Amino acid sequence: MLFNIVTLLSALISLAICYFAGGYHGLVWLWQLPVGFIGSFLVLGLIAFAVLWISCSLVDQSKPQEQDSPYYRLLTKLYCPSVFPLLLAKIKTTGTEKLPKDGRFLLVSNHLNDLDPVLLLAKLPEAQLAFISKQENSDMFIIGNLMHKIQCQMINRENDREALKTILKCISIIKEDKASIAVFPEGYTSKDGLLHHFRNGVFKIAQKAHVPIVVCTVHGTNHVFKNVLKLKRTNVELHVLDVIPAEELAGVNTSVIADRVYQLMADDLGPDMVAAE
Repeated sequence: MLFNIVTLLSALISLAICYFAGGYHGLVWLWQLPVGFIGSFLVLGLIAFAVLWISCSLVDQSKPQEQDSPYYRLLTKLYCPSVFPLLLAKIKTTGTEKLPKDGRFLLVSNHLNDLDPVLLLAKLPEAQLAFISKQENSDMFIIGNLMHKIQCQMINRENDREALKTILKCISIIKEDKASIAVFPEGYTSKDGLLHHFRNGVFKIAQKAHVPIVVCTVHGTNHVFKNVLKLKRTNVELHVLDVIPAEELAGVNTSVIADRVYQLMADDLGPDMVAAE
């Protein structure tokens, strides 16, 4: 949305520059128009970035965030969809009609790149997702503070006791209807681009909160940064594969749930994208 607004305003400003600079008589407008557009786009883009930077610089992560911030949630809805056009990525989504219309859920997906949460926020804006993320991400420029305000929960993967606290907090967030939780059950970004086996504990969130599991796959995000350096377009896809009802999770061992989710993702990704483990 923001990208389209900036593009439209840049076009209007460049047209106005040409008009007030002498109109469209002669051939001068042939260079004034593109130069005006590029200049306007850059200026408006810098203003948009400044708004985001200032907003996030005001965040104090030492203060617990007990409620989803409407303002910072709005920022994700405005800014996240703009990331992909800037990176020359074209997004295709399938299966979004399967998403639960009412109530919270646990969303799980494979993990290829740091862009995956941005993709999910961009294409599923009404899901109000809060992510489970590694602790290091809280220090990321702008992103760490933005995540804090939309109730993303940092997890210490090296300390089981602390990790359990994060799981319990996520269960509470869902039960109190504050947000839906999104998690990458592989635990890490896949370095080889393949699907790896899961950490089963995250599925306890859905069981204890009595909510369905939305199973997704992402495709192509691991190629975006390499391709943009070559000025090459990347096709990125988000597939919503299935929704496992809460009733089918009750009393089931988390390893069984993990195997079911893993197979759904593996079938969608294809054998060439699944690690031999």
